[in-house]
Amino acid sequence: MSAAPLASPLVAAIAPDTRAATPRYEAAALREAAAALFHAAGTPTDKAAAMAEVLVESDLMGHVTHGLGLVPKYLEEIEAGRMRLEGEPTILADRGACLTWDGRALPGGWLTLKALDLAMERVKTHGTVSIAIGNTQHIGCLAVYPARAAARGLLCILHSSAPGTASVAPFGARQGVLAPDPMAVGYPLPSGAVVTDISASITTNNMSLRLMRQGGRFPHPWLMEADGTPTDDPAAITRGGTILPAGGLDHGQKGYGWALVTEALTQGLSGFGRVEKPAGMLASVFLQVIDPEAFAGLDAFTRQTGHTAEACRAAAPRPGLPPVRLPGERGLALREAALRDGVALAPGIMEALQPLAARLGVTLPDARRD
Repeated sequence: MSAAPLASPLVAAIAPDTRAATPRYEAAALREAAAALFHAAGTPTDKAAAMAEVLVESDLMGHVTHGLGLVPKYLEEIEAGRMRLEGEPTILADRGACLTWDGRALPGGWLTLKALDLAMERVKTHGTVSIAIGNTQHIGCLAVYPARAAARGLLCILHSSAPGTASVAPFGARQGVLAPDPMAVGYPLPSGAVVTDISASITTNNMSLRLMRQGGRFPHPWLMEADGTPTDDPAAITRGGTILPAGGLDHGQKGYGWALVTEALTQGLSGFGRVEKPAGMLASVFLQVIDPEAFAGLDAFTRQTGHTAEACRAAAPRPGLPPVRLPGERGLALREAALRDGVALAPGIMEALQPLAARLGVTLPDARRD
């Protein structure tokens, strides 16, 4: 997988060389080890490779909550029989430019890469291609997929929802109904890309649990206790509390409306959602790829997107803040730096993989020595 390159000065500014600060690993070695773990647990080679690719790409881009730290949970899903490993998705509809799949609880990273590759192939004929996937396993970090499309001069929109999750309260309520409902968009610039990956909730379940394990608190009251009292304590979600929609206490109607749209696109179009009361990590997905050449053309597209991007970068920053950067700029810079210097995994990830590797007979890579 490749992403649109960034200029070296930008990489140095956003992702400086920190090789001496923490153990780093070759990305290829991490992909090989993760694929070996999934394969040892019974996953076919192609699916194991795709799952490993998505997780390592997440760590490369700095999305540590959706990288190799998910391997233990994925293996648990496999061993419990909740993640199916054999076969293909069931095609429920195919009109050329729009398709619907039943993912049959197959690995989400593999399914979404498969859908993206098919959409990027067909978009040259149809101009836009939309694919809805229901009943898929967790798809990992959403930013990975649009970045891949943007590097090929395409615009990609991706929504995902977890219909078995009800941790986010609708605006004005104190009871959880919705999921964090993330979306990601990627599109090309004259040089580089914009890649945004954001949730309809003000924070996420994974981030709350991670902060709770670290004994930390959020900088603002982003959650509510079960009685509706706002709190900065991430452990509230373990006490019947809920996460606020994006916009928080004052403007949460924005995140609430966004979540409803995401669940309509993912669950409504795929036909798989809260009505089925799914459990575990099952998800619904909506992916759309658009070819600028089918409209005013790629040159016209990047002329406009590049102009706006440069205007944003040139905008005077607020006092005490660094220059404005574009969504995804840091992640793509981190990716380039990690490919150069090695991947610095978040604390505890390699330690969590070691007992699993020992049980499955897989050798984990050693840290780089440079």
